[in-house]
Amino acid sequence: MEKKKKRKVEAADAMPKSSEANWQWLVHRGTRPVFLVVSLFGLLIRAAVSLHSYSGAGNPPKFGDFEAQRHWMEITLNLPPKDWYTNSTSNDLSYWGLDYPPLTAYQSYFHGLFLRFFDPDSVALFTSRGYETYLGKLLMRWTVLSSDALVFFPAVFYFLYVYYYGRKGRNTCDIAWHIAMLLINPAMILIDHGHFQYNCISLGFTVGAVAAIFSHKDLVASALFCLALNHKQMSAYYAPAFFAHLLGKCLRRRNPILEVYKLGLVVLGTFAIVWWPYLHSSDAILRVVSRLAPFERGIYEDYVANFWCASSILIKWKRLFMTQSLKLLSLIATVSTFLPSMIQQIRAPSGKGFLYSMLNTSLSFYLFSFQVHEKSILLPLLPASLLARDEPFLYKWLTHFALLSMFPLLHRDGLTLPYIVLYALFILFFNTMPGSKDLEVGKSSAAFRYLIGVALLCSFSLHIVYLTVTPPKKYPFLFEAMMMMLCFVQFVLLAIYSNWKQWRLSEDFTKSSKEKKLL
Repeated sequence: MEKKKKRKVEAADAMPKSSEANWQWLVHRGTRPVFLVVSLFGLLIRAAVSLHSYSGAGNPPKFGDFEAQRHWMEITLNLPPKDWYTNSTSNDLSYWGLDYPPLTAYQSYFHGLFLRFFDPDSVALFTSRGYETYLGKLLMRWTVLSSDALVFFPAVFYFLYVYYYGRKGRNTCDIAWHIAMLLINPAMILIDHGHFQYNCISLGFTVGAVAAIFSHKDLVASALFCLALNHKQMSAYYAPAFFAHLLGKCLRRRNPILEVYKLGLVVLGTFAIVWWPYLHSSDAILRVVSRLAPFERGIYEDYVANFWCASSILIKWKRLFMTQSLKLLSLIATVSTFLPSMIQQIRAPSGKGFLYSMLNTSLSFYLFSFQVHEKSILLPLLPASLLARDEPFLYKWLTHFALLSMFPLLHRDGLTLPYIVLYALFILFFNTMPGSKDLEVGKSSAAFRYLIGVALLCSFSLHIVYLTVTPPKKYPFLFEAMMMMLCFVQFVLLAIYSNWKQWRLSEDFTKSSKEKKLL
């Protein structure tokens, strides 16, 4: 009995007393329990958000994104693949016509099978439009939750394993914190499980592709990224980074032409498999492609925090230029801003440089490409979250203003409460978990800290004003415009900083190469 008591006392003494130490004691027993706990918590949060409203709830005649996704299930289930992108009496493209690549259509088909098994009326042709029964909504929410759990979560674990494996000074607490930052991303949860979309699939394929690159499995990475592209065309925001990094690696191998040829075969093969039902004629291919480029909507649609919308206060782009001219201007601006990032990766490809390049190219597309939506900020947020351990302030700052830029959209969807709760939860996790302290801000000048405080004060003030004050009748979207301008300035500053950090890696690469030559 005395021996047992001694053991209990020793065990109690061995257990750390502080909250940080307790966390360390827990996670050092193995990362698997941490993965499990954070995953379950992430799923619980997603399920809680899904209990709230969604895009277009009870708002006929076209409702919103929830109805669009349900309608695609209805179309893909009841029509052959050749008719999915064709306007007809059975498929009115003016009513949420399918405008994503074929992999989204296949996903809609399989999710439609799930809905039809439990509730056939929810996907019946014609009669299911605006279907909003309790069971129908529950089944739809389950399709997003299962997609997240089956695609995005495993991709995150794969990335974290290869990213931290063999890394000097790695800490299980750091890994646990990074898991939380990736799986409890408030912007992605609010859009997918609140507003209602399936970004978790394309972003999951992208994270898997990044992990494959870190594992030196470039062919697997190419296939996974092609799947991301074929699920959502917005994944092209990352294409310059993938292209430049893989080309830079190929140029450093013994037979560069052979390496490029192998990658090309994988890309063509993956596209051929996905596009197989449409490869029988060029007309079928062009019909699908025409649905993927919404040029008829204009260079911008809503108050999105990019260059075209922000500058439209002074320059009326839609009045001064035709769509063709705006497409050219947009293309030149986008390419010229992401080109330096591509050049750096071709010259000196590296894992961290690749993540910076993904962030920089996606920010270039967000800020300057044609017809950008508020939700597109999720694409720059992904590489920022992958870099969160190395760039905590960048990730926190981008997350804050990404949420602000989407606040009017989420408020219209009735998601103000989950928005506030998720943002508070994010700040709590960011600031209280071990290793999350932001040293960059702590060491910065007083002037920089003052600017940070002013920006945050403006942000919080705009939230309150938007919720409590009625805008003047002459300027009904005044507060949205103010939010957009504030976010645009922050995104530009972050893009400049991120590009600078990427090119610093290039300088380090040059220095190390010279040192090796001297040795």
